[in-house]
Amino acid sequence: MKKIVPVILLCFLGLSSAAQESRDKVERACLDYIEGFYEGDTTKLIRCLKPSLYKIGFWKNKTSGNYEPDGQMTWRQAIDYAKKVFEKKNFAKPDALKKVEILDILNSIANVKVTAWWGTDYILLSKQNNQWMIEQVIWEGPLQQ
Repeated sequence: MKKIVPVILLCFLGLSSAAQESRDKVERACLDYIEGFYEGDTTKLIRCLKPSLYKIGFWKNKTSGNYEPDGQMTWRQAIDYAKKVFEKKNFAKPDALKKVEILDILNSIANVKVTAWWGTDYILLSKQNNQWMIEQVIWEGPLQQ
């Protein structure tokens, strides 16, 4: 009996450590996503976005006040957008909102709520070869405009 307790504790600590490692990797992927757009850093976006990225969003029309579809952003468009940010030096302000809330992590999938200057994104990630990558994003522009 005395030998079982340490084994159980070691197993629990191992699971806890693995869970924390997944949380850290999911959070890093989402920070790479925000920072990639904020800083115009294509390296960060390439590291966190799947080439099959599917990103759609809704932006508030200033005239009508209604939220309207903003179209799909592909992986290529995300990279090109970051390049333009970098080339034009159109970086986010240093104090720009950058919040990552992990909603759920399973073995191979995770979902996260990200809040940035442009609004709120709900992100779906998958893990392959021990790397968490963003598969899908749906976002809505900020309430105040």
